[in-house]
Amino acid sequence: MTILRLTVCILFLWMGSANCQSKMVEIKGGIYIPLYGRDSLKVTISDFYMDVYPVTNQEYLEFVKEYPKWQKSKVKKLFADESYLMDWKSDFALGNGQVLDAPVVNVSWFTANAYCECKGKRLPTIDEWEYVAMANENIPDARQIQTYNEYILGWYEKPKTFNNTIGSTFKNYWGVYDLHGLVWEWTSDFNSVMVSGESRKDVDNDSNLFCGSAAIGATDLMNYAAFMRYATRGSLKAKYTMKNLGFRCVKDSNDEAF
Repeated sequence: MTILRLTVCILFLWMGSANCQSKMVEIKGGIYIPLYGRDSLKVTISDFYMDVYPVTNQEYLEFVKEYPKWQKSKVKKLFADESYLMDWKSDFALGNGQVLDAPVVNVSWFTANAYCECKGKRLPTIDEWEYVAMANENIPDARQIQTYNEYILGWYEKPKTFNNTIGSTFKNYWGVYDLHGLVWEWTSDFNSVMVSGESRKDVDNDSNLFCGSAAIGATDLMNYAAFMRYATRGSLKAKYTMKNLGFRCVKDSNDEAF
């Protein structure tokens, strides 16, 4: 971050009108094997930029002020269900106990996608999200470390408040916060791997996910944690909103980062 950029952010923070939450970091691409994969199904990830934090209530509030069609009282039911921003008192007022620096939740895929597009960004793919999320504080792939996977599963199991501020979890290898331990997050292709309960009826990716002969040892903690994420995504529709589901944005590496 340049001195000028830092000075502007500090000034905005002091004024209470903006912040540095939309900062992005560069993610160096590579090859990884997702939950549903085998060596023959390695996924190549290109370089991209990712938001350091999930999108906050404050950022989303500024968005709906600029784009009224996405306000709580005006959004079309085609694009968001009845729980859209349900904890907000009104179009421009948060509910009691809510804080500006907490991740925005109760937003649909349509509304999250619109936000990212209006910022010149996009939602991450499942593979991009999983690629970054497999890092702990020190290494880019911590999936085989038992304590790391126990931490993730522990978060899945404990009661949620959904109102903790951004940055309240660890900073991972890439410099990204809150991928685990705060809220679930939308991806652009959230429903590309569907869970039907009968793998023989599913597409090839689903067969690789659920067939015992093709899956990559679905008994270890890493695979179980990832399975829970795939199952949750597979249960969603684009208009759905949930009290623990937020989002963050990414940009391709050939776009200008900020």
